[in-house]
Amino acid sequence: MRAERLITNIGQLVSCAGAGALHGRAMRNLEITTDAAVAIAAGRIVWCGRRADWTGAVDEELDAGGAAVVPGFVDPHTHLVWGGDRLADFEARASGVSYESILAGGGGIRHTVACTTAASERDLLSCASARAMQMVRAGSTTIEVKSGYGGDLAGESRQLQVIRALSLQVPARIAATALFHLPPSDAALRADFLHEAVTHWIPALATSRRASAVDVFIEREAFSVADANTLFRSARTAGLRLTAHADQFNTIGGTELAVGLGASSVDHLEASGKAQIEVLAASDTCATLLPGVTLHLGLPAAPGRALIDAGAAVAIGTDCNPGSSPLFSMRLALALAVRLNGLTPAEALTAATANSAAALGMLDVGRIAPGMRGDLLILQSDDWRDLPYVLGGELIARVLVAGRDLSS
Repeated sequence: MRAERLITNIGQLVSCAGAGALHGRAMRNLEITTDAAVAIAAGRIVWCGRRADWTGAVDEELDAGGAAVVPGFVDPHTHLVWGGDRLADFEARASGVSYESILAGGGGIRHTVACTTAASERDLLSCASARAMQMVRAGSTTIEVKSGYGGDLAGESRQLQVIRALSLQVPARIAATALFHLPPSDAALRADFLHEAVTHWIPALATSRRASAVDVFIEREAFSVADANTLFRSARTAGLRLTAHADQFNTIGGTELAVGLGASSVDHLEASGKAQIEVLAASDTCATLLPGVTLHLGLPAAPGRALIDAGAAVAIGTDCNPGSSPLFSMRLALALAVRLNGLTPAEALTAATANSAAALGMLDVGRIAPGMRGDLLILQSDDWRDLPYVLGGELIARVLVAGRDLSS
């Protein structure tokens, strides 16, 4: 065997056991190899194990200096393309105004929609690229990016064009999702919007491959369960993956709908109760926690501990956006999931790698194993547990994407 690059002198090589999403307490099953090495060729891992067992040839060696190495983070939920800011909202919330009240008064998402619509595609791409690179430097090697701030279907198409351009500018893998964030407030316009979406726009998404998934924000101030059902069924017919924002503020049936239709993930879940936990635990749908929202909005934390104890597959995302989670670091999201959602360190690492890859329907990222993309993080610590333990600071020494060392 010949490799282009061999990463040697790895103190701890840490990855999840098995394949696909890990459920329940199996999320604690990590494989840790000491004095390890990883061989990469053509952007893929071709071998990994104890350094003494490597017998192949190699073009170049990279010394990890005895540090721990983990898979690159997979962020399954972001909103990186936006214009303007939400500083006024932040100040209002700090004065006691609720997120829902701000939204009802024309702030929140509606303000971002207006700012995004007013911005040029060039400016949107420039800002999104800078945000994505912050995330890459913090260890995210695969990043999902949603539309949702377009205001109408033409605006959503414009956002998806920016996301496509973004995928050509940043080294991370970008997964595009078409998000139905807020419907038109007028009932007649809403009916026309839904008709156009399901008969023309969603099928065109699949044909053009501008997005690989459709997401719907199911909430009292957003899309109803009936609306979401209409959108999801159109997306499923078109062959697009389904995901949902659900149970953020209220449990109105969004989780049950999404799981029943085979969604790959249901995200937020801050308001989820026993019934929703049981539905998720009995399914293959990933329950994606977004602890940055809990920190930033002061919401109750999603029941991560209860979900895992019930047998669910739990993932973690940043939900990077201007209003409810201005969080660019998956490492901090992982640390917050331990502190706010009750995950163990091992469960949090699984949730941020293998399970978040499953939430995106991806099979070739999130683990360190032959055949996987060479997406690796070399830490500045010899113990991987510093990832959820240390808050702030520079803990990631090197980020490798498809075997390419971005620090070189």
